[in-house]
Amino acid sequence: MGLASCLAVVTLGLAVTGRIGLYINPNSAWFAIGMAVLTLVGAALSFLLPLGAEDDHGHDHGDHGHHEHQDHAPGEPVGRAIVFAGGAAASVIVVGMLVMPPASLSAQLAASRDVGAPPLFAGSDTLSLATTGDTASFGVGDWASVFATATNPDAFEGDAVTLVGFVSGDTSGGFGLTRLVITHCVIDAQTATVPVSSTAGAPPAGQWVSITGTVRSSSAGKLQIVASQVTAIPEPSDPYEY
Repeated sequence: MGLASCLAVVTLGLAVTGRIGLYINPNSAWFAIGMAVLTLVGAALSFLLPLGAEDDHGHDHGDHGHHEHQDHAPGEPVGRAIVFAGGAAASVIVVGMLVMPPASLSAQLAASRDVGAPPLFAGSDTLSLATTGDTASFGVGDWASVFATATNPDAFEGDAVTLVGFVSGDTSGGFGLTRLVITHCVIDAQTATVPVSSTAGAPPAGQWVSITGTVRSSSAGKLQIVASQVTAIPEPSDPYEY
């Protein structure tokens, strides 16, 4: 109960300081916050339970021989060891959360999650908006989906874009602009990358940048962003897309 209470306090602290978005989609944060409050209420109510009451299962406590047999059951030492190991592991996790400052997922982790498959987080409405030119709100994830699934690249030729992401490595004549896209929490974070062509040298991998450019079709028929401006920036306070 103490460990659960610590996790609840950490969750509420992240919510109060506006950093819960580093771990949970803000649209789902209400559930985590609500469960944290319920956990703290349950912890407070647990103090109303008299000590020893949890061991009273309605047995006849006069049957000493029966309980002595139970106390020395063959599997009990193993069960206690498992409980102790689980409690120790949970304690390490909770202490780590209390000691370590909140941080976003790293560029290295994003690279490790990039399997080269088309993004899975965009629906048909994304392509519909893209074909009508209504792309002002598009992020890296939206454009990555469009680039991966577009069957008529010419439909996006000349679209102006302004995007923020981090450099994920050199490509031919430019670099990849990457952002992690979260559906519910950081566990399901997916890597979205769009190719950027720039006449200037590629910034170092992991550097956050803001780019302004135009969507163009390459000679191979693949979409890319031709950057007119690339500006190095600090990591934004909200590093993910949702």
